[in-house]
This record gives sequence, structure tokens and C-alpha cells, in this order.
Amino acid sequence: MAERLSARAFLALVADDSTFAELPYPARDSGPDGPLAWEGYDASRARAAERTGEQESVVCGTASVAGTRAVLIAFEFGFLGGSLGERTGDRLEAAYTHAREQRLPVVPLVATGGSRMQEGMLALTQLQRVARQSALTREAGLAQIAVLRDPTTGGGWATLGAGADVVLALPGAQVGFAGSRVRPPDADPAAYTAEAQVAAGSADAVVPVAELRETLGMWLRLLTSPASEAPVPAAPVPTALGTGDLPGSGWEAVRRARSPRRPRAQAYLDAYFTHRAAIGGDRCGGTDPDGMLCGFGAHEGRTVAYAAQTGAATRPAGYRTAARLIRLADRLGIPVLTLVDTPGAANDAEAERQGAGAAIAEAFAAVAAARTPVTTLVIGEGGSGGALALAAQGSTWATPDSYFSVIAPEMAAAILKRPPTRAESTADQLRIRPQDLVELGVVRGVVGATAPPPPG
Repeated sequence: MAERLSARAFLALVADDSTFAELPYPARDSGPDGPLAWEGYDASRARAAERTGEQESVVCGTASVAGTRAVLIAFEFGFLGGSLGERTGDRLEAAYTHAREQRLPVVPLVATGGSRMQEGMLALTQLQRVARQSALTREAGLAQIAVLRDPTTGGGWATLGAGADVVLALPGAQVGFAGSRVRPPDADPAAYTAEAQVAAGSADAVVPVAELRETLGMWLRLLTSPASEAPVPAAPVPTALGTGDLPGSGWEAVRRARSPRRPRAQAYLDAYFTHRAAIGGDRCGGTDPDGMLCGFGAHEGRTVAYAAQTGAATRPAGYRTAARLIRLADRLGIPVLTLVDTPGAANDAEAERQGAGAAIAEAFAAVAAARTPVTTLVIGEGGSGGALALAAQGSTWATPDSYFSVIAPEMAAAILKRPPTRAESTADQLRIRPQDLVELGVVRGVVGATAPPPPG
């Protein structure tokens, strides 16, 4: 179990020294024992106030986090389990409104058991207020980064937590919609942990407490540094890291792209960014860490979002994660870089059950609808629609050790009822070399080409 700090102790841990300024709170008088006249409710609140020194379950204010200003919302779990009531909703609405007025990102530091029983449905409807404020903040182009403390359950998880753009969690924190008192008796407790939520794609990373301020500060800098120019300038095309000479045949292009010695996405990202932070998961229960790398990084002092295929077949969760990234970057005014490198989309039975077609369609739509510029570099295999889904029309380049094809040459030969020995000649007919793609108008240019292809 993660350590349970008070709201103000946690704020001191996250905020830069002497920068936290508490916001004024709206006044509300709901009568004796609250809106439901729940006997003993006033006494419970008085005991909670005496025990914690707080008058409600959230403390809201502005502060700098590793040098970047934000609105912080810290839950006080010691005040009636960090539960949400009408007064909590008042404070949350005021905090989000202030964030929009001042153009600041919002950082909920969540520790809650959910809605407050003593206020019944009026407590539950606070989730609608929170959802509305989050949506308005999203429409305003402001980032929301949640930190999940112990515990994060119920409506607090389903709104402030899971509804954030980036979700960080403390090690060992209890995270789940169902709290420990309402789960089925045979429930596996391991499923309700921060680590399990990251594995399921519902949270992005588990961050140790000692690293939280630095990590949160990096995320805030990345997501609050859009380009000042209008329109947003495109991300520069990366430098090619592999061979400079162009392939002489289609099959040679295939062999080069499939070579284990060819630079992969990790090498390109390391060379392109001075530092970066990854997002993980599609928020639908899936991750694809072996097939897709997504996140935000700093390139020449600017934030650039990236979605990079790794050379493996891309799974549905990978496409959905990439689409999530592109939509977020578009909303925040951040340019996108995509690196194409896959033999194709995963086509096994499990991928079909996970909605491969719908996931690929989602990626196509995210790229096509993006108002922010998307820059694409094909760094290896460009296998069919599984690769094209990440490619920006009219803004795609290729490296000399890459190819792009309607389908792998071996499969093309099989579809055309040709023997396997015809795969090499089929590759030539498909015109899949980088220089062929330029001539066909599929890509704009070959990056890093140093010599023309040999004759033949």
C-alpha cells in the first residue's frame, strides 16, 4: 500500500517551495446535517475538520511544479475518505474555472473513496459537474495530468483520474472503480492496483514518490509549450541513421528494411529528442509496448508528439494509443512525428477479437482529421494499410533502407497465384523502393540518400 500523506503534505512534496497559493472557496449553506438532513452528518464533518485541519475533502490552489505553474487539486483522504459532496463540487468547479481564466494546466492529486453517502444522489451528481469542467478545460486546449494516490476509487477515479490526458500513479496505490468494501468476495486484489492499471492501458506510468515532482514538472513543460507561431510549424524530418545508398532492386529494399542491423525507432527517438516522456495504453484495456512507442519529447526546444512503430506487427492497442496521442497533440497545438516501421497490422485471431479493423480506422481518422501538422518518416518496413494508417498524406518521407508496399511481396505473389520463387520479381513490379515511391508521388523525398542506385 502506498503511503497516505495529507493533502497539504502531498502539495508540499509536489509544489516548489513557497509557491502554493490556495484559491478562495465558494460558500454554501445546505442546512443542518446537509442536504438530506442525515442525522449526525454535521458531527462527522466537525470531527473530520478537527482531525485534518480542513473544512472539505479537497484543497485547491496554484503553484509551480519544477518551474511550471499549474492549478493543483489535492484530496484530503482523512476528511470523510476524500469523498465528493456538494461543497467538494463547488471547490472543484472553482478550481477548473480559475485554470481556464489563467490558461493553466490542471493537476488533480487524487485520493478518494468516491461519492459521499450522507449526501446521496446529490453527491453522485457532482461527477457530472466534474466531467463538465474537465470537458470545458479540454476544449480550451489545456492539459490535465492526474496523479493517483492511495486509494483512488469510485467516481473520483472515473472522472478526475481516468479522464485526465496523462495519468501517473504512485507505486502500490489502490486504483479501481470498485473500492475494497464493495468488490465481489472472490475479486483478485492485484487487479485493483496502480501497476495493474498501467498494464491494462488505463494509466501511463507508475512514478516513485521521490521522482514525482521532477516527472510531473517534465510533463507540464512538455504539454504547456505549444508553438507560439500560427499556424503550428511542422516537426522537422529526422536525420536518416542507416545506409545512404539507394537499393538497386525491390527485393534489395525489402532485405535492407528487414535487416536486424538497421536502426529502429528507439535509435531515432534517442537521436531526435533531448528528453521525452511516454504515454502507455489505449484507455480501452490494451497496450502494445512491443509494437508502438508513443509520447511527447523536446526537439530543438519545442515539444513534438511521437508515435513510432518498432518493426513488429502493430496490435489494435497500438493503433488506438497512437490515435489517442494524435488527438491530444492536436488539441494542445503540438506537432506530431510518426515513424513507420511494421510488416503490417497484427492479423491473428486475438487481434481480430480486439477490433483490429476499427483500431486501424481510428488511427487513419486521427491522422486525417488532425489540424496540427503531422510529419512521417518511413524508417523500415511499410507493410500495407497497417503502415499507411500512421502516414501523413503529402508529408511523408522515406529513408534509403526502407520500402512501402501495398502488401509484402511474398503475400502479393501468393494472392496473384505465383510460386514463392516469384516473390523477388514481384517486389520489383510493385515499385516499392524509396526512389520509386518518390517518382510515384507517394513520398516527398528520400532523407539521407548519398548516391544513386546501381544500374540494373
